[in-house]
Amino acid sequence: MNLPINKSQRRFQSYAWFVVGYSILVILWGAWVRITGSGAGCGNHWPRCNGVIIPKDPTVETMIELSHRLTSSFAGVLVIILVVWAFRAFDKGHNVRRYAVLSLIFILIEGAIGALLVRLELVADNASMWRAAAIALHQANTFILLAVMALTAYWANAREKITLRGGRTLLIIGGIGLLLVAATGAVTALGDTLFPAESILEGIRQDFTPGMNFLVRLRIIHPIIAIVAGMILLVISELTVSETDVAHVRKTARTVTIIVITQWIVGIINVILLAPGWLQLIHLLIADLLLIFFVILAAKIELTQTA
Repeated sequence: MNLPINKSQRRFQSYAWFVVGYSILVILWGAWVRITGSGAGCGNHWPRCNGVIIPKDPTVETMIELSHRLTSSFAGVLVIILVVWAFRAFDKGHNVRRYAVLSLIFILIEGAIGALLVRLELVADNASMWRAAAIALHQANTFILLAVMALTAYWANAREKITLRGGRTLLIIGGIGLLLVAATGAVTALGDTLFPAESILEGIRQDFTPGMNFLVRLRIIHPIIAIVAGMILLVISELTVSETDVAHVRKTARTVTIIVITQWIVGIINVILLAPGWLQLIHLLIADLLLIFFVILAAKIELTQTA
């Protein structure tokens, strides 16, 4: 059964999930900045845009980049409120406090990485190894940020505990797998944006053509890691379902299974359609949802092992 939760904590949980939802929108808009090549819309200026606070006669690219900065900044404000509320509504040592603070730390890191991308001009048409490394780090940090935000909301009303034999090891491997999928996915999406193919055959030919940019040659890595990581998550989900009769835990596990299979299908369609921008956003959205449900499932399993 649910642990006791008062009205303030219930309101906090609703707010925390709102922050998670808003953050997903910010993440998707950030991907749109990359897809549209608008990362240099404010030049290499940060926090100002093209050297001013409010640019006059901005281009479309400037508007896209500036709006992303504004929505990201507002996300930071929401997280600060989250931390203050967490410390007011929950007792010392409560997991909500811990994950709220982690949310603030990782959103600050997120902003710092974003600023470096702009100041070092690792945006727009830049196809360097430095940009690939930075964008992979950026995406991995984004996933960690989203995970701790989701855990902040979840721990506000943690539910019945369950046991999963060998669960800790599998969960660690699954979590690392998701981070690798996120990082390689960001690099792959960058390659698709900067070096688009006109057909599937041309894309395959590019992947194995000597002299092609490394971003193109790395595209094959992401689907391989995605398949392996997805299979690990399916194993975790099926083990969970088979070893517990707690309804809400089984439901979360089944949801993870459904999202993994859906993501594989969308990934295949993404390749067939040559990664159109709108489908990249759907692919990223599903990845975000998979991460959220996985960390919630992990929390429900981890509860017993730390009790």
